[in-house]
Amino acid sequence: MSVQTCQDVVDLVTTYLEGELQPADRLAFERHVAICPPCRGYLSQIRVVIASAGSLKEQSLSEGVRSALVDSFREWSRDSER
Repeated sequence: MSVQTCQDVVDLVTTYLEGELQPADRLAFERHVAICPPCRGYLSQIRVVIASAGSLKEQSLSEGVRSALVDSFREWSRDSER
């Protein structure tokens, strides 16, 4: 798969960050991000989210926030199965 569009970047960002893209695809991804400010911003935002989420502890969340996150995940999971 060759990265040619912003949608390709969105579709592959997790695979890229996990280091699982093939070398040619990784290079194409990085070239696109280098010349596309919106994709560069998107990649930066995803990195911030990952870093922030990694520092969260279940005990630090209120019951309401924890419940809302679980509900959101369940809804996303149901939608992705369709």
